[in-house]
Amino acid sequence: MHGKEVGSIIGKKGESVKKMREESGARINISEGNCPERIITLAGPTNAIFKAFAMIIDKLEEDISSSMTNSTAASRPPVTLRLVVPASQCGSLIGKGGCKIKEIRESTGAQVQVAGDMLPNSTERAITIAGIPQSIIECVKQICVVMLESPPKGVTIPYRPKPSSSPVIFAGGQLTKLHQLAMQQSHFPMSHGNTGFSGIESSSPEVKGYWGLDASAQTTSHELTIPNDLIGCIIGRQGAKINEIRQMSGAQIKIANPVEGSTDRQVTITGSAASISLAQYLINVRLSSETGGMGSS
Repeated sequence: MHGKEVGSIIGKKGESVKKMREESGARINISEGNCPERIITLAGPTNAIFKAFAMIIDKLEEDISSSMTNSTAASRPPVTLRLVVPASQCGSLIGKGGCKIKEIRESTGAQVQVAGDMLPNSTERAITIAGIPQSIIECVKQICVVMLESPPKGVTIPYRPKPSSSPVIFAGGQLTKLHQLAMQQSHFPMSHGNTGFSGIESSSPEVKGYWGLDASAQTTSHELTIPNDLIGCIIGRQGAKINEIRQMSGAQIKIANPVEGSTDRQVTITGSAASISLAQYLINVRLSSETGGMGSS
């Protein structure tokens, strides 16, 4: 979402968002304010999430109504928002030959568009939904059902909006995040009254650490040593894994040839501080999945 919409949802002295939290029972987190885009994350039992979501949609509809009173525009704009969804779940949402998304469009009356590209520095895609409030709420419910049936595959690198020095990616739309609802539901029973969102967040400190770094263009290098018997899982079949890590992180990664008598291989990562950190994180994920433990960063 952009500042104006978020300001409306937060309300004077945070009164509006406080009311939404109390009435819905959902946790509503809003990302930092130094970006032109803000992400709203809803967490909690499914019914609480939908209640909070409906309240947000109503607020956006209210804002459109008040802007129309002083406007000369003939047609009323629809409520528009963007969900951020792990890219690994988008195939299930689209369905074979687009059949699932067509079914969602037809049954809810909402316009739904899944972005072809992933959001910057993440493995998530934006889904744009537009229509009347009831259509949007029904559409989001159906999307959540699909997400619950098809949990994310692999590691999801969450999208984090860049600070205001960078160009705005979405003009005039809202960005909302129903992030990894499926993952929460499958790990934490509903009877607990909370789907344990903080449990997921705190279990991935490496991801959080990365996003706090300065993403300036200054190039530096970092060296790692990786045991010979684990280097294969980093390289992957015909270099597929290492190429994927290069592409996702934007860093250059060089693996030195084996040195006689040494049990380790030297890996050199070159790029900005942020891309080096992301490459390290992705390598760490590969190592921890191979060794069955939580690899150290």
